[in-house]
Amino acid sequence: MKHSVCVLGGGSFGTALANIMAKNGHQVSQWMRNEEQVEEINLTGLNSRYLPNAPLHRELLATSNLEQAIRDSDTVFVSIPSKSFEQVVQRIEPLLTADKILISTTKGFNPNRFELMSDVLRRNPITQKIGVLSGPNLAKEIAAGQMTGTVIASADDQVRRRVIELLKSPTFRVYENKDSKGVELAGALKNIYAIVCGLAKALNVGENTMSMIMTRSLAEMSRFAVHFGANPMTFLGLAGMGDLIATCTSPLSRNYRVGFAIGSGHNLDEAVGGLGEVAEGVNTLKMVVDEAHKHGLYMPLAEGLSKLLFENAQLESLIGSMMTGEQKWDVEFATNEENDNV
Repeated sequence: MKHSVCVLGGGSFGTALANIMAKNGHQVSQWMRNEEQVEEINLTGLNSRYLPNAPLHRELLATSNLEQAIRDSDTVFVSIPSKSFEQVVQRIEPLLTADKILISTTKGFNPNRFELMSDVLRRNPITQKIGVLSGPNLAKEIAAGQMTGTVIASADDQVRRRVIELLKSPTFRVYENKDSKGVELAGALKNIYAIVCGLAKALNVGENTMSMIMTRSLAEMSRFAVHFGANPMTFLGLAGMGDLIATCTSPLSRNYRVGFAIGSGHNLDEAVGGLGEVAEGVNTLKMVVDEAHKHGLYMPLAEGLSKLLFENAQLESLIGSMMTGEQKWDVEFATNEENDNV
């Protein structure tokens, strides 16, 4: 069945998704504020700012007319950076109908309060057909046609089926999960640890160290998420471990690049300024550390990174927080009895 889809946002991931759906024969419009970017995509078939080497399908239509894009679509992918997400959702709310499906692809928190992007979507009184798309999805690799998996999370069967129908292709596999909270928290939290890993790589640490950082990162992520209602098993899948591996090891990851720049001697402003795109992990870090303190959650890596970036602490404090902390169990959600019997 042919669907009419709107992708909100002109960044790399939104463009990659829009291109897949256009190739799949769906009617796709991509909304963005920048008129020059709209004109470039429609005239040349390129988004040179974010995906310069990826020709786009000729049926993909860029537009700056938000109202028409929403009215003409049955499914809306919201691929807006977290700082602007709430504002754009408020703009589209009067245009929604009960049958429209809303999908968030943004990995972060509302910068105005501790709130996930899907929670922002759910505040609308019109439609509750809402899902979250997340996974190890480096946009440049997707655009290049490299094999990629992602996860659509929603309690609504129709939402999951729709996204699979829109996006599945020989190079893009879509898996299902009902745990929206876990999938979305995994996507937001891993950005913090990508910064840690980029920093560590710039310091030429060994592979033993990198593997330790990533597995302890997974423990922190799942500990935090389970406290807020997520299923710990979600973190063993693509949205958890899969996304963590991709963003903690690839120079294509924006948050990894921020960490690498800091580890190479740049300050935070220089690292973020040289990126040219949003690194969600920096804003996520502040909010997550604040919430961890409020709820008494043990997160030494996140806390150490926060002190390093925002309190002018020395690198040794980040390393020390991981190596001398209180945690003793390796597997986070095994019971004490199970650990004692190992």
